[in-house]
Amino acid sequence: MSKQKWVIGLVVLLSVFGLALYPFLSSSLAVSRLVDEMGARTNPEDKQSESMKHVVLIAQELDNPFWRMIEEGAKQRAALSNMEIQYVGPIRINAEEQLKLLEKAIASKPDAILAQGINDPAYNELVSKAIDQGIPVVTVDSDAPSSRRLAYVGTDNLEAGKRMGELVLSHAELEGKIGVIIGSEQAYNQKLRLEGFESVMAEHPDYEVVDVRSSNISRIEAARQAQEMLRTHPDLTAMIGFSAWDAVGMVEALQSEHREVRVFGFDDVEATKRAIAEGKIAASLVQQPREIGATAVAVLQQIFEDKPFPATAFTSTQVIRP
Repeated sequence: MSKQKWVIGLVVLLSVFGLALYPFLSSSLAVSRLVDEMGARTNPEDKQSESMKHVVLIAQELDNPFWRMIEEGAKQRAALSNMEIQYVGPIRINAEEQLKLLEKAIASKPDAILAQGINDPAYNELVSKAIDQGIPVVTVDSDAPSSRRLAYVGTDNLEAGKRMGELVLSHAELEGKIGVIIGSEQAYNQKLRLEGFESVMAEHPDYEVVDVRSSNISRIEAARQAQEMLRTHPDLTAMIGFSAWDAVGMVEALQSEHREVRVFGFDDVEATKRAIAEGKIAASLVQQPREIGATAVAVLQQIFEDKPFPATAFTSTQVIRP
């Protein structure tokens, strides 16, 4: 009998303890459910953050207006593609600094790199290093076809040179000697523009390219080289600039030398547009840098999604005149 009372007492005690413990267990379960619900709401964002692609864009010159527009186009397209663009570049045009930035970018292990192509074995080695580490490299503005880059996005520079030749030919009064200034002898895009231009001129013996010089994409250097060109060839009928500041430098040299020679330029920096409006530059062939940036990011999206992508994606150009 005493044993039965002991069992009944134990059952009553456990029941009382269970009733006392129930509110605590219920509260704990509710908190656990709330944490799970919060996790369910935040996890998609965490996953999105984790899946966001980090892309390094290496400019030729950090605050160059052309490259800033490439950056703008790239970032606008990246915002729609779950990508983050890190924009870097040398303060002044410096190929060695670009190579250092490329090496640094590779070391940071980004998901991809957009960079101007450089005609240098060291550049090719760095591109190979990136590719071997699974980092896609796409060249923009200027290609590096001898490297292992996956794609090039930018102007068809050979055709741009030919189009410039056709612009000059449309002015029959310019038959005679022509002077050309390019941005750099090492830049592949400049080489192609000159090659395309000379191929058109070669078919018209009444037009002769008598001098080709380099400005290092500097307005001051373009003016200096143009001045020397004018003094060496006093009978020039036309001057052609193949990088952004060349035509503006030519105009300054002509004013200094009190000469009148027809000038043709490339791109549309503000000084070029003003000179065209004033009739000091006959025409300029203009690239579309925002389109270059946006198209480059679109190509990367195809690469990331393991879809077919173009090895070459040419962007548009247009001619501006007075």
